[in-house]
Parts: sequence; structure tokens; C-alpha cells
Amino acid sequence: MATKLVDLVYWRNMRWTGVVFTGLVISLVSLFQLSAITVLSHICLGVMCVTFTLRLYYKLLELLRWNPGVHPFQSYLDHDGSLTDKETVMLVEEVVLLIAFAVAEIKRLLFIDSMIDSIKFVVLLYLLSYVGVLTTGLTLVITAVIAAFSFPLLYKKQQVRIRRMVRAAKAFAKKIRNLFVSLYESVRPSTAPATDPKPAPPAAAAAKQKAKSK
Repeated sequence: MATKLVDLVYWRNMRWTGVVFTGLVISLVSLFQLSAITVLSHICLGVMCVTFTLRLYYKLLELLRWNPGVHPFQSYLDHDGSLTDKETVMLVEEVVLLIAFAVAEIKRLLFIDSMIDSIKFVVLLYLLSYVGVLTTGLTLVITAVIAAFSFPLLYKKQQVRIRRMVRAAKAFAKKIRNLFVSLYESVRPSTAPATDPKPAPPAAAAAKQKAKSK
């Protein structure tokens, strides 16, 4: 499944990726004007218009004895897309683990288990509140779909230039971090090391012992 998804976003099969990408974008854009049920039903009707026409055409050829009765979609019908018991258990376990991890992480952030992480979460929620005013969730989904199909191809074609830019950005961030660390070290008050009391010399200790004994 993961390999097929990678092949899809990297445009290794141009025709299949083009069909999937175009269908996703058109379907999501249609949701601005129509409901999800209407869009889904129209997509299924459009697909069935094509498949039903081809099935009737092949059936007509079979009646005229120009076709030996070959089903045009037999390969799709023979394809076994069902999951085995082991694959089903693995898939359910992965979904349950993801849900449990998300719940535990949200609980940790909401109830301030880590002050820094909770502050980051608050900043993210504050920024998302502004994003929600400027745009809608459907627009973000469309943008995410376009980015998912565009960025891998862009990275594949401009790999050297992008890596050079990433290295430059990391070097700049490292310089800024070192600058702040040096400023903090220069401003921080220096604490003088505590002086331990020096032990008495052995000779003086022995003289004091003799005086006490006399």
C-alpha cells in the first residue's frame, strides 16, 4: 500500500496519477457548491455511464458473434482486494495505536504535562484560529492534495538545488542559535566558586594534639 502511494505521488505512472489527481481536485472543488452525498452519487453515475456503455457494446459484439464473450472489466472483477485475517488484525491494531497515541498526546498537552509543549500547542491553536477566519477546512484539504502531488515531483526535479537551500537554512539557523547562546552566556551573572576551608597541615595538627595531652 505504501509503495503504491509513493508511486502515485511521484508520478511514476503518469496516466494513473493524472486520473487520480484530477478526480480528487474536481471532487473537492465540487464540494464548495454541492454536498458530499451529491458529489459522490454524481461520480458513481459518471463512472457507470462509461462502464454500462462499454458492457452493452461488448454484449452487442457477442450477439453478433464478433466477440467471444469477453467481459471488458474481467480483470477488475478478478482482482482480489479483500484482506486476510492477519492483515485485518494488523490494520486494526495500527488504527487503534494511532487513536490511543493521539488521545494521550492531546491529554498531555491540555493538562500541561510539559510547559514548553503546551505553550507550543497554545500558539498553534491561536494561529489556527486566524487560519479558520481567513480560509476553510476544504480549502486547506485542496491545498494539501495539490502539495502532496506537486512537492515530490518538484523535489525529484530540483533535488540538488533544494538540498543546497536546506543546508543554507540550517547553517543560518545554527548561526542564530549560537549568537543567542553567546549573548546569554555574556549576560548571565558569573557565580564565584565556593571556597572550601583548607585542612590544617599534619604537623600543626600533631602539635595541637601534644599540647592537649600535656
